[in-house]
Amino acid sequence: MFSVGDYVQPRKGGPKLKVLEVDGDSIVAVQASNEQGEKYTLKAADVAPYSEEGDFGVC
Repeated sequence: MFSVGDYVQPRKGGPKLKVLEVDGDSIVAVQASNEQGEKYTLKAADVAPYSEEGDFGVC
């Protein structure tokens, strides 16, 4: 489902995360903005591929 280096986001909302490890049905990820920060272990079913929606003020 996910691979090392993929960017994901919790389905309930939250920061952009980068996948560091994939272990069966769980992943280990860090915030993309702070790759040396805290590691999070999440179930793969609880995250979705990261996508930026909206125009972010771009004209």
